[in-house]
Order: sequence, then structure tokens, then C-alpha cells
Amino acid sequence: MSKLRLDPVSEQAIDWMVKLRAGTPDAALQMRFNAWLAMDPAHLQAWTTLQERLGASFNTVRALDRRVPGQAGEARQILLQPQGSRRDALRVIAGLGLLGGGLWLCARSPLGDSLLADLSTGRGQRQGYNLADGSRLNLNANSAVDLRFDDQQRLVVLRHGELVIQVAPDPQRPLRVRTAQGQVQALGTRFLVAQEQDATRVVVLQHSVQLRLPDGTTRDLQEGQSALLATGRITPTAGDQRGRADWLVGRLNVLDEPLEQVVEALRPYQRGFIRIAPQVRHLRVQGVFPLDDPARTLAALAETLPIQVDSYSPWLTLIRARNT
Repeated sequence: MSKLRLDPVSEQAIDWMVKLRAGTPDAALQMRFNAWLAMDPAHLQAWTTLQERLGASFNTVRALDRRVPGQAGEARQILLQPQGSRRDALRVIAGLGLLGGGLWLCARSPLGDSLLADLSTGRGQRQGYNLADGSRLNLNANSAVDLRFDDQQRLVVLRHGELVIQVAPDPQRPLRVRTAQGQVQALGTRFLVAQEQDATRVVVLQHSVQLRLPDGTTRDLQEGQSALLATGRITPTAGDQRGRADWLVGRLNVLDEPLEQVVEALRPYQRGFIRIAPQVRHLRVQGVFPLDDPARTLAALAETLPIQVDSYSPWLTLIRARNT
């Protein structure tokens, strides 16, 4: 069986995707990527092709799961096959439009993470699911979860992104949402959970929840309250943050937040990458903006803040201080 190969430029594009999506890229990495992108028109073409084919292929594979939400049986069986069958699966997925060698490199990126998840959404996509226990789960754009429901437990594992869940009552199996920093246990409730870079944000929309860190620290939150879970601590946040759930209806509700957080909320809806200069990250923003039209939102921000928004291609947007 011959090995699937890519041309060198496509291999470079895949390497850049893995580097940029493995975490939060620093300024130096972004500058090197920008330079590579501008070096040759073939680089931009390879990058554009990679993004388009990856998005289409992951959506195709995820569509297998729509018939039985929460199981992802077919995809999991393919990916967990012995090595010989896994090579065959790679060819099948590549036949759907995925660049051959990129699949395994993507496994460490949010794109690959989404492929392995039970439920996931892509760029600009919001999705609601009726779970087997009667709960209602909504995922924001670019989010992924696993579901571990059996006779003993109801566990939702948030891989990345953001969710809102309306929990169906079941005294014998309290529903829990687990993140990288801890877990949230429903006490008959509706709440929001967002996986941020180094913390988990929880906002109680109805009733109450119990937060728990890996060291056993707990804290109860009531309706309208919110908190951040980080390593070793639970920090209550000020003000009523229930407006953060407005993404359910396509709105970004911002109440005196730094520009950096507004940009983070737009990333799952913006094609390509947005880089924000350190000098303007902490500018305060207030208002209600459309999530489904990031360009319009960025234009509105440029009109009200001392910033300049430059788009160099469909895949790269730079935000910096306005020239005076």
C-alpha cells in the first residue's frame, strides 16, 4: 500500500495550521506565519485550499453522527481500528477531500479534536441537541463535547468552546460538565460553560450549580452568578453575566469588556486568524454586536475605538492602534 504524500507547500501549510491552532500563538509566531504567507502566492493558495478541504471533510465525517446524536460510533470505530485498518480509514477520509497526511497532524488541533468528539460545531455554526435523558444542549461555534451517559452517570466533557445546557431532572444521576479546570454539577438548572485559555467560565442562567476543583474545593453559584475556575482557585466574577448566552440568538452582548475578549468571542465566527496588537488589547468595549457578521462587528469597533482593522486576505486580519 503506497503512502499518501503531499507537495512540500501543502506540508508547510499543515505545519503552520498545527502550530497556530495548538494553543494561543505568540506575536513572534504570528509574524513568522505572516511572512511565510506573503512570501509566495502559492503559500496563500495552499493555505486557502487546506482550510476549505479540512472544513468540508470534518463536516462530512461529523454528519455520520447526526443520525444518532451523542454516539459518533462510526467515526470512533474508524479511528480506533488496528493499524492496518487505520491506514485504510485514512484513504477513505482522504477520498472525502481531506489532505492525506494532514489528518494525524490535525489530531492535536481544535479541528482534529472536533473530529474525535461526540458532538461538535465548526466555524460560524451553532447547534442544538436533544440528549437521550431529555436535556437540551446547545454548542457555540467551534465547540466540541463528549457524552458519557450510562446507568450510573450523566457526564458532558467540554473539549473546547462553549455550551449552554438545560438539564432534565434525574436525582439518581446528577448531570456534570467537566472541563480542563474542574467540573460543574447541575442542581436542576440551566447554565453556560466556556473553556477559555487557562480557565473555565461558568454562568448560571437558572437555579444553581456546584463548582468543584480537582483538589476537592467546591462552591455553589445561584441564578445570575458567575465564576472562573482556574488552577487551585474559584473566583467569582462581578455583575450579571447572563448576557454571555446571547450567542444562542446570534448576538455578542458586551458589557465593559476588554477588546481582547471581544476578539476571542469573534474568532469562532471569523474565517482565518485575527491578530490584535498588545497596545489595544485592553481597550474597554460596550455594546451588542452581530456574531454572524464579524466584518461588520470589527468595522463598528473601528468607528468607536482608536483602532485600525486591516484585512490582508480572507485568512488574516490585523487590529492595531489607529495612526494619528
